[in-house]
Amino acid sequence: MKERIKTQIPGVKSKLLHERREEAVPRGPYHVTEIYVKEAKGSTVVDVDGNEYIDFAGGIGIQNIGHNHPKVVQAIQKQASEFIHTSFHVAPYESYVELAERLNKKTPGNFPKKTMFANSGAEAVENAVKIARKYTGKSGVISFERGYHGRTLLTMSLTGKLKPYKHGFGPFANDTYKLPFPYYYRSDYTTDINKIDEVLLSKFQEFFISEAAADEIAAVIMEPVQGEGGFIVPSKTFVQGIKKICEENNVLFIADEIQTGFCRTGKMFAMEHFEIEPDIITMSKSLAAGMPLSAVTGRAEVMNAPEVGQLGGTFGGSPLACVAGLAVLDVIEEENLVKKSEQLGEQIQKKFHEMKSKFEVIGDVRGLGPMCAMELVTDPITKNPADKLTAEIVRYCWENGLFALSAGMYGNVLRFLPPVTIEKDKLEQGFKILNEAFLALAAK
Repeated sequence: MKERIKTQIPGVKSKLLHERREEAVPRGPYHVTEIYVKEAKGSTVVDVDGNEYIDFAGGIGIQNIGHNHPKVVQAIQKQASEFIHTSFHVAPYESYVELAERLNKKTPGNFPKKTMFANSGAEAVENAVKIARKYTGKSGVISFERGYHGRTLLTMSLTGKLKPYKHGFGPFANDTYKLPFPYYYRSDYTTDINKIDEVLLSKFQEFFISEAAADEIAAVIMEPVQGEGGFIVPSKTFVQGIKKICEENNVLFIADEIQTGFCRTGKMFAMEHFEIEPDIITMSKSLAAGMPLSAVTGRAEVMNAPEVGQLGGTFGGSPLACVAGLAVLDVIEEENLVKKSEQLGEQIQKKFHEMKSKFEVIGDVRGLGPMCAMELVTDPITKNPADKLTAEIVRYCWENGLFALSAGMYGNVLRFLPPVTIEKDKLEQGFKILNEAFLALAAK
């Protein structure tokens, strides 16, 4: 892989662009690297200095079918030559309707559904909550500790990580609450998963007595796998238990599949692992392969609760984004990406466990399908977070030709979101760089 890196990283052109960025752009919109991109295709990214990188970040889970898939590019180009924007609220178009029809069929749940589109994951969550409140006539919304749902006022309020997302931005939205979410690796009272689930589910029952009554709660929103929280996977017992309590108390269950959807976990949608049919599902990221598009799909009677004009936005369901979304669904079907995702997950998790046996700093390996992570600790007994080492490994990776990401409450989780379509040789090269990073920085 060394021959793919032709200059010092970052290169001269990237450095010049970064100087311009520092002058023109506020510090808030962060970036992991100081590399400026010229082009990307499949599982590789090329910077403005001609250096080539293997992408294990996938635009933070947006490129499940790979960068610039020819079918997506062709669909966007064709649509752009016909019309770019009329606004669905003025003069609608077929691609919006067709994509809604296909998502209604693809998403979990054997019942009539309807779908609306917006621009971002945060907008999808905002709209899902609006719809749930309108349908139930209740205002309260429950999310989970360490959950992440966006950076808008409401979605920050639902998010369970303070820094960097919430710090200094209060006061937050009213009628939002947090429940504990299982973190089996860091449970401080037992390693028995069943016992942990039992305790946490009982806390939900207690919530209706101590925090807010069931007749005040419109919905529970849950990530099937916590993304920013560190790729934490709950058990089927826990998720089904939450859903059952929701049903018993007339509370809607919203699945936040923004990062987990579209073959990211070895299934089309992660909720399939838990055999759950959510009342509402939020989607974005890989839905349109990089075009700004999000979706809210739910039970038809729930989705119909808002009145005419109460949902929408000028750019929501853009024609360019909708045709990209249709192309993504075509690619998933034609290239059998659900099966490929399952196989890729097995390969990655096998490699992670091999690394765990070699490097003591890897305290935990977890994930669903190819949505995998390693949690790094300074000591396997105390499990003290190795956040500095994690940051050093991320930097080593991109300086040597591999995009990687960190996550977790303590910043000590290495998370990986490579395209499901990644070539075998690129996967091997990426892991070679990752192993080199651990040998250089984490070996005894």
